[in-house]
Formats: sequence, C-alpha cells, structure tokens
Amino acid sequence: MADRSGPKVYSIAPHRGFADALVAGLVPRYREPGFGLARLTLLLPSTRARRTLTEAFIRHFGANEGEGGLLLPRMAVVGDLDLDEALGPLLDPLGAEDIPRAVAPMDRWLALARVLEEEMGEDAPKGATLYRLARETAATMDRLLAEEIAPEELIGERVKDLLGDLADHWQRSLVTFARVQQRWLHKLTDRNAVDTATRRNLLFRHAARAWRAAPPAMPIVAAGVTSAAPSIAALLRTISDLPQGAVVLPDLDLTMEDAVWEELGCAGAAPERGAPPFAKGDAVSHPQYHLKLLLNRMGVNRAEVQPWHRRGEAAAPPARARAISSLFMPPQASRRWAELPADKRRLAGVRIMQSRTPEEEAQATALLVREALEVPGKRVAIVTPDRPLARRIVAHLARWGIAADDTAGRPLSQTAAGRLLLLAAEVAASGPAPVALTALLTHPLAAGGIDRRVWLEHTRTLELALRGPRPRAGLATLRRIAAKAGARAPGFDEWWRTVDPLLESLAASEDEPLLGEAVARLTRASEALAGETLWAREDGRALARFVEELGLAADAAGTRVAAGQLDIVLRDAMEEIAVRPAYGADSRVAIYGLLESRMTRAELVVACGLNEGTWPARAGADALLAPPVLRALGVPGADFRSGLSAHDLAGAMGAPEVVLSRAARDESGPAIPSRFLLRVQALLGDLLPQHEEKRAVVLARALADAPRSPPYPRPEPCPAQEQRDVAISATALDRLLGDPYQFYAQAILQLRELEGIDADPGPAWQGQTVHTILERWHAAAKADPGAQIAPIMDAVMEEANANPLLRALWEPRLMAALGWATEAVRRGDREVLAVEIKGEMERQGVRIHGRADRIDRLPDGGLGIVDYKTGKPPSAKQVAQGFALQLGVLGLIAEAGGFPGVVGNPEAFEYWSLAKSDKSPTGFGFTASPVGKLIAAEDFLPLAARKLDHALATYIKGAEPFRARQKPDYPGYATYDQLMRLAEWLPHEGGGEGG
Repeated sequence: MADRSGPKVYSIAPHRGFADALVAGLVPRYREPGFGLARLTLLLPSTRARRTLTEAFIRHFGANEGEGGLLLPRMAVVGDLDLDEALGPLLDPLGAEDIPRAVAPMDRWLALARVLEEEMGEDAPKGATLYRLARETAATMDRLLAEEIAPEELIGERVKDLLGDLADHWQRSLVTFARVQQRWLHKLTDRNAVDTATRRNLLFRHAARAWRAAPPAMPIVAAGVTSAAPSIAALLRTISDLPQGAVVLPDLDLTMEDAVWEELGCAGAAPERGAPPFAKGDAVSHPQYHLKLLLNRMGVNRAEVQPWHRRGEAAAPPARARAISSLFMPPQASRRWAELPADKRRLAGVRIMQSRTPEEEAQATALLVREALEVPGKRVAIVTPDRPLARRIVAHLARWGIAADDTAGRPLSQTAAGRLLLLAAEVAASGPAPVALTALLTHPLAAGGIDRRVWLEHTRTLELALRGPRPRAGLATLRRIAAKAGARAPGFDEWWRTVDPLLESLAASEDEPLLGEAVARLTRASEALAGETLWAREDGRALARFVEELGLAADAAGTRVAAGQLDIVLRDAMEEIAVRPAYGADSRVAIYGLLESRMTRAELVVACGLNEGTWPARAGADALLAPPVLRALGVPGADFRSGLSAHDLAGAMGAPEVVLSRAARDESGPAIPSRFLLRVQALLGDLLPQHEEKRAVVLARALADAPRSPPYPRPEPCPAQEQRDVAISATALDRLLGDPYQFYAQAILQLRELEGIDADPGPAWQGQTVHTILERWHAAAKADPGAQIAPIMDAVMEEANANPLLRALWEPRLMAALGWATEAVRRGDREVLAVEIKGEMERQGVRIHGRADRIDRLPDGGLGIVDYKTGKPPSAKQVAQGFALQLGVLGLIAEAGGFPGVVGNPEAFEYWSLAKSDKSPTGFGFTASPVGKLIAAEDFLPLAARKLDHALATYIKGAEPFRARQKPDYPGYATYDQLMRLAEWLPHEGGGEGG
C-alpha cells in the first residue's frame, strides 16, 4: 500500500465477506518475521467489530497453520455514540491535557433537566416527562455536535430565513432549545468540561494534526469505519495520506456507473455559500449515500478508491455484488430493471421466507439455524432490529440446546436484576399496590435470606389475602391484611417480620425525595431481598454501575423526583443501557442488531423482521428542531437512517446463503413488507418462485400443529354414593337442577374461583358489603329507631380497606340505594324479626341450609322472606322454570321451624333490589316478588318442595351423573366453563337438554 500516491482508500465488495477478506489481505502485507502483525494498528468502528476481526484472525491462522504463530495487531476503537462506546487510549491518550474532560452522561442528563425546568418555568413538564425531554435534548445536541454545528448557527443566517415559514410551536421549540444549549455551555465552561461528542471531535482533530505533523513509524489502517461526521472524515483522510496508512471501506459500490453515482445527489459536496449541504433531491435513503457523503468530506473521489482483491472464506459469487448494486439503484436508474436479462436478476443463493406471524417466523428461523449447524464448521448470523423477535428465536434455539450469541443484549430494565430494582420502585410509588407487591415478593431472585420454598409459601398466603378489589394505599392497611392472613398460617408472622421493615424502608418520607437517597433505599431493599445473587451476573454488574453513577450524579445535582414518578424515571434511564451476555454461547450462531452486524460474515445470514417500520424503522422527526432547520444546518434527516439500514441489508446479502424473512402480521395487525424486500421481489419478477423458502415454514407449522383430537364429550361425572352425601345450600338448588356439573365442581370437588389481584369490585364483594351494612343498621335501629346508615357505611368501608377511588365512585350510588331501603323499612307496617339469620332442615336425610337476609312478621302474623340484591333480581319466568328457588327453599326451612326463634308460615317472598329504578325517589331501589304473576303465592312452596325432592332423589340419593349444562337456559355463572371444557363440546352438541 505504501507505494501508492494520493489517498490510499480501498473498498471490499459485499460478496467478499469484509472481516475475512480484510484479514486475508492484511496478513501478507503487514506481517513481519518475529513480530507477526504486532506493529500494525487497526482503527475499527466498534467493540463488536474488534471481536469480529479477532475471530477472523483466528480462523485465518487456523486454516493456514504453516504460517506459524499468531501475534495480533493493536486494535483501537473509534467508538459509536449509539452503542455508548468510549474511545480507546490510541485516540484518547494521556498526553492530551489541552483537551477538556467530558462531562459524564448521567451528570449531563440530570443537569439538563434542571436547566430545562429553569428555562421553561411554568411551561416545563413535570416528573418523568421532564427527564424524557432532557434525554431528547441531549440527543439533539449530540447530533449537532457530531456535525460540528456551533450553537450560534441555530439562529444564524441559514435558519433565520426559515423562521417565518415555521409553525409557532417549532419556532418556540427552536428558541427554547437554543437558550437551553447556551445555558448548558456556560455551565460546562464553569466546570472546564465539554460534552462527550465535542471531546470526541477534539480528539479526532488532535490525532489528525499529530499524525500529519509526525507520521507514525508503524502502519495504521482504518477498516470498516463509515461514519461521515466531519471530524472522523478528516481523521480518515489523514490516515489515507500517511506513508503507511490506509482506509478500507465496506461495500462501497465501485461498479456503479458515474451517472447513477451522480443521481445520489450532492451529499454535502461544496455547497454554494448560504445553501444547505443537502439538497432536497438527494437520495439519502440509498445505501451508498452515506459513503458518498464520507468520501466528499474526506475530499476523495470515488475513482481514487481501489478494490480490495482478497476474499474471505464465506464469500459469495461475484455476480452477487452486481445484483445488489442493481437492486438498490436510485429511482431513475431502477428503470433498467425491465431490460435486465434473467441471469442478471437471479440472485442465486438468496431466498425469501414469508411467515404468517412473528412466532412462526421465529420458529422457522430456528429451524434454518438448526439445519445449518448440521454442517461442520458452518456459521450462521441472524440479523434483525426487532428485539422481541430476536428473543423468540433465542428461546426456540434453546429448546434444542443451542445457546445463540445475542450480541445486541437486552435493556437493563428487562433483566432479572434490573426488574427487581424497578419492582421495588413500583412498590414505593404505589404505596404498596397488590400487583406490584406480589410481583416484587415472587421475583425469581427474592428469597429474603431464607429457603426459597418457604419464602414463596408465605408470599402466596399474603397474595390470597390481597385478592379482590384494591385496598386503600398505605403500609398500615397492608399490616392489617397481613395480621388477618397470619392468624391462619403457621410461620407467617415470622416471615412478615422480615418483609415489613423492607417495605417500610421503601416508603418515601416526603412527596418529592432526593433522587440519590431514593435510589439508595431501593438498592438496599433489593439487596436485602436477593442477597449477593443480585450482583452475581452481568445484569447485576450493569445494575451496580448504573445505581452508582446515578447516585453520584443525583447527589451532585441535588435532583428531586416525585415519589409516584420514581419508577418511570428509572425505567426510562435503564432502557438506554444494554446488557450483553458473557462468553459461552455457541460460537457458530450469532444474533445481531443492525449496528452489531456490520463487518460480520457467515455462510448463512437470515435477515429477519423485514417489515416497514421495523427494517427500516419508522422515520420520526426530531422532537425539538423542525426538519427544515436540520436540513439548513447540514444535519442528515430522518431518511438518512433508512439509507444506513439499506446499507446493512446490502452487506448482509453478500453472504453465500441469504434468507430474507418477514411475517405477514405483527402484534397490531397486518404488516407491510419492507420497501427493501419489495425491491428484491420486483427485481426478481418471474424468477421469484425459485427464490422462495417454504420448507422451513412448513416444518414450523408442523411443529405447532397437533393431530386433530376427537370432539371432547360433554362431561358427566358420576361420583360414588358416599361422595354425593353433601349438604345443599338454598342457593345451590338452582345449580343442581340447571347445571349439575357446577354443583359437582363446587360442592363435591370443593373448587372455588380465586378473585383477581386488584380486581374490579364484583357482585360477590358488593353483595357482602351491602349485607354487612344493612345487618349493622338493623341492629342499630333496634336500639335507636332513628339510627343513620351513613356512619355505618363509612365504618364498613374502612374495615374493608376500600380504596378512595372505589369509595368516590360507588358510595354515592350505594348511599342512595341504602337510603331507599332504610326508609322503606321504617315506613313498613311489619316487624323485622331477624336479619342475616342462618337456618337449616333435614329432608330425605340430607341437610338443607341457608341464610335469610331478613325475615319480617306480617300484619296478619305470617312471615315475609326478604332477599337483598345489588343487581337485577330473577324474573318470574325464571322462577316458573325452576331456576330461582332460593326464596322458596328458605321458606321451606322457615316452615319447618329451621330458623331459631322464628315461628310462622311464610306468606310473602320479596327481592329488595338496590339497582337503578325510575320509580324510586332516590333513583335507586325497588321491590319485586317471584310470585303473583306466573305462580300463585300458595303454589310457590309446593313448587320449591317438588324441585328440591326431585334434586335430592336424582343426584344426592340417586345415581344420576352430574351432566354439564343439563338445562341450556339456566342463567348460571361461567366460573366452571373452562373446567368443563365447554367450548370444545358445546358446538358439536348444540346445547343441552330441556326439562
């Protein structure tokens, strides 16, 4: 390379395999006897690229054992801001004392939030929204700083002419951003510090000046660096001019015709004075555009770039590079597709795989990987920006014992350690709410220093006590609930004495605590729950760094965050931190994001998630600066990212075997194919069927498809006689006659449905609360006829730990309904004999029991049976069909003298409903009776007796099976529908029998 005049810039075609081809050319050029490649310095774009190139060197020397030992070159990293990577010592030397230090990202984030709050005043957003705005502000600053745009240019001549055409909110946003940046720069000056992006620019310029003044004696090669930032472009130009320097670019298309190259646009090349560097017609979404921009900023003509003639082990046929060039032609040039012969459009080795769903796509991709690994030495790379899809693929591969190297990692907030801290923050913010609390205590790392099984046993006891509507917030309420739960569970109190101090430590002492102190509390509580296992793995180590940096930055800034917003602020911050797995995965299978995939190569590359909005990602406008402003300043727009995504795909398509994959649907509905995939399909035209991958999809569907099972029969359990010997409640007769299976599941199997956690108040909870209130009011009214029901309702709600929202929404309606009921009792001409009274009788040797809400003495001496309802009472038609006989069974018990102290013949049967009513003066409350319309009062008890005797003789004393849905018109609950597998047999049988 040293004998060339002019800049020494090379390009490796996509079909050659960048890393392997680069190594194949570097070894013969720079290897020295006794030193190997130790005198060579490689400048690489990222830490991922350094690892990839190291693996390529190992493969090269493994395949060429005769070349002797292996001494690797020195590898320095330019560092990618998007990957949060720092510069190495080569570009950030200890001797650069004249370059100010960079402010820590965490310090900058919190300080910018404070500046925004001061600048915007009352218009400043609150809580987590403020910190999100601070993060967006920092990102926009970095975009401008990377392009070396000074703050004063925001209000310079290029932008002033645009202000009149911008909407008001864009003008205000521009002014606010400029003022915030100016204030921030003044703060940096006081600290004698700069932003990280500015320091990088200064270091790049410093290295370029130093190497121009005194060229290094050892060779320097920049490989794979494609960033077109001005400072990096200047550094690359300097390296290309060094006597022993060279720049090697990936996938620069040297075969593209000059006319097509010009069609890409000016790409920042010497704009006229006052004109924007990027013209509106520039093809910024083309995969070669950012490389043209880089060459223009380097001052290198494409004709000066030489091809790299070496090729790697995983190289594709040369025709592939020509096909890729045709594939991504700009709009005008793509008209030539119609004239291309079939051999120029074939894309041999490239297949298109279309699945129905992301799950099917992940399964099919995993099958392709498993099949490829059957070939010794074959490498597979899965490239996708869709992180949920990548996690699905990892899970499917794990089924076969294949541990894929998922290099993009996971956000810290989604790891076990990070999730534990966030759950602790949610508990602190919610006060503690049942869902967050149970999630925290059942977290896989939580054990509190005791046996995990014992910990979970007591946690489930507390969880059962917390089920139902959300209780009132506060630790005092939780302690009352825990005390009740502990009375029935041995060892629970001792466990609670461990948990209680942890929860107390999470409670904020003020509404807006210091962020540093709050994070310290959360960390101590999380460590007390998980012990040393919290920090044992890579996610724990990342969490330790995060809380340490955040704590120091928050203490220095004096940051305060509302207690209810703490979990959101932490989650947003942790989303930015990627936790990558440690070594130990299969070396032949790697899953890359788009940034990590650059420079990689494998024999099989599967590009997944090729849907619009995923690859390429949706082009979103900058939240703070209008697109015309950015264009005028020379900052590449949102479509520039699409061009980078296209370049990533072009590089991936250079592998020997390529599968382009998409799913027809995503979680939200039908998905649109990626514009890149549509180009491939348009280029192939009538050749498309030859390039379709169907076998893997068929196998994926076969794995999920089970043989069709015969229709599940209607359940007809027939227990032994001793199992049938159970008591019957007044409310159970309906179930026994209408749906015997429900009675079997509840009374014989003793199965009960658990309420949900943080559930809406259901009919059972509402009914129990109403009955308790009325029972206490009746007791109070005996001693004081003028007793009011409102204080009784408040006391019951307090005991039920009802949360304020529930009380605010429900109490006014309940008070109106209860007021109607109490006034109706006072105005009535009958005496209340008993309230919430239990009774029982024996019939055919079976115990029949029930609870009457109220029993009255009528004026003529008879008994009135009253049942309170919070909803609509049963209709007379239902009673006539034998479905609503609860009052009848209670009447039979009363007739038999089964209620203590109640003597007489039942004559009246009433439902007192607290539901809405147009006839009630309060809008709530009315009475109804099951008799009088279709059934005479004197026939009601005989009907109930016949139905009861029939049920006892048939099911309890008899041998009839408890058939599911015996009467399809029975209006029962759906509690046991899943248990009886109703949806499997009902369509085949068309319902049930009448009778």
